[in-house]
Amino acid sequence: MKKYLLSFALAFMSLTAFAQTDYEKVMKEKISKLEACKSVDEFQILANDFDRIGKKETKQWLPSYYAAFAYIQKGRTLMRDGKMSELSTQANAAEKYLDQAEAIAGKDNAEIHLLKKMSSSLKMMENPAERYMTDGMKAMEELKKAESLDPGNPRVALIKAEDTYFTPEQYGGSKTKGMEQFQDALTKFKTYAPKSAIDPNWGKAEAEYFVSGAAK
Repeated sequence: MKKYLLSFALAFMSLTAFAQTDYEKVMKEKISKLEACKSVDEFQILANDFDRIGKKETKQWLPSYYAAFAYIQKGRTLMRDGKMSELSTQANAAEKYLDQAEAIAGKDNAEIHLLKKMSSSLKMMENPAERYMTDGMKAMEELKKAESLDPGNPRVALIKAEDTYFTPEQYGGSKTKGMEQFQDALTKFKTYAPKSAIDPNWGKAEAEYFVSGAAK
């Protein structure tokens, strides 16, 4: 009987390990595609993929996190294309997934608060004059939460650098200070280690792009 129970326990552990390995393999594949995305259609496809993974892996927060990130990147791509009227739709979709991720990971997750900051910024950019005091303030609050929870996080430094660099000087922005902050972000990327192979690790290429002077 003891041998049977031991065999059963070992078999169960093997199946669990296999399932976890399979989950991580699929996630790595999708994350690598996410980093290479260029178009809104590609981001949408991956958002759908992460949604399906999340429905299967209901105890994992990262699928919902990456679904949200895909919608935010889709929104940022639309913004670069001048399609400002579509930004709130993408931000609202992202926030739905961020709520799901937070329900699993808890409210003290800096990476989730950082994406909440980015989604609020998207909403603000749809109409900055009208939304600065609402969505703009919300974005600032979320960034402060992310920084307080993980002050060494390079993605927090990166998003702060973006804000400084792209904000007009009359509103407190500075390209010179922004470049210094991009350098700070890159320095942090060199020493910051993600918790796992599938935990958030995006942003280094953008910091390198600005520090190299390619943005000029």
